[in-house]
Amino acid sequence: MKATLQAVSNMVDLRDPYTAGHERRVGLIAYAIARELGWEPERCNAMEMTGLVHDIGKIAIPAEILSKPTRLTPLEMAMVRGHAQAGYDILKDVPFAAPVAEAIRQHHERMDGSGYPQGLKGDEILPEARVLAVADVIESMAAHRPYRAALGLNTALAEIEQGKGRLYDTEVAEAALRLVREKGYQLPQ
Repeated sequence: MKATLQAVSNMVDLRDPYTAGHERRVGLIAYAIARELGWEPERCNAMEMTGLVHDIGKIAIPAEILSKPTRLTPLEMAMVRGHAQAGYDILKDVPFAAPVAEAIRQHHERMDGSGYPQGLKGDEILPEARVLAVADVIESMAAHRPYRAALGLNTALAEIEQGKGRLYDTEVAEAALRLVREKGYQLPQ
């Protein structure tokens, strides 16, 4: 299963070479956070696999939009936001042992309800999606994007700290912060 999901992730990388490796790195970060939370090994492995394909829905977005070096128009932004639902739609019928498809749909939801695509809040958001959200934000901010240079790990951690309890699950945010600040966790390359 992991090899199949890696192949799917490679396909997404081919369409969006500017963020190649993003999904793999998010999976590794999500795995580390899940371990820090004390989750069972199988659940941690499922987090890595979920991260590996969390942006599979971007396959439905034109490559020109994914690699656009300037600000997106409102219509383009709406298309990009559709990737979470598209990812769910692609994987919803695959019989995973973990809630992979639903975690993918929810990975841009925020604890205060300000996220998308469903505007879920608090306990409506799966724990797996909460981990994925933090891992995704850390990796996205710390890495280069077509429209901006990397902001760096410290900026990413400051975002998690600032949004803890409001945007990001407190326990998940604290686990991620502890991993880096106290345990010396290094982001995967």
